[in-house]
Amino acid sequence: MLAIVAWIFDDVHAGTTGQLLTAAAVFGILNTILKPIMRLLTLPFAVLTLGLAWFGVSMLMLWLTSILVSGFDVDGFWTYVWATVVIWLLNVVIDVGEYYRRSPSGQPALGH
Repeated sequence: MLAIVAWIFDDVHAGTTGQLLTAAAVFGILNTILKPIMRLLTLPFAVLTLGLAWFGVSMLMLWLTSILVSGFDVDGFWTYVWATVVIWLLNVVIDVGEYYRRSPSGQPALGH
């Protein structure tokens, strides 16, 4: 996903292939471990803002990735906003594809 975001936006610099892979790994780890904790902590604020606070949490994960991975840089607030929107859209596409890949019984169409 980060490679697609870097390809779409001129202000997202992926660095080398190794730096991009490192950024993807860090982004995945942050989204798996830190993001659920942050969503829980911001739950009251998310209720008040009708979920907009969680968009900020998603932007924070991207910002932390750019801070932690040398060579992966995102320049500008609006780039963070639109990159987060693109990542969300890519996740929707993947989720829909996964849904249609499964059979009506909820089991994967291929395999067990």
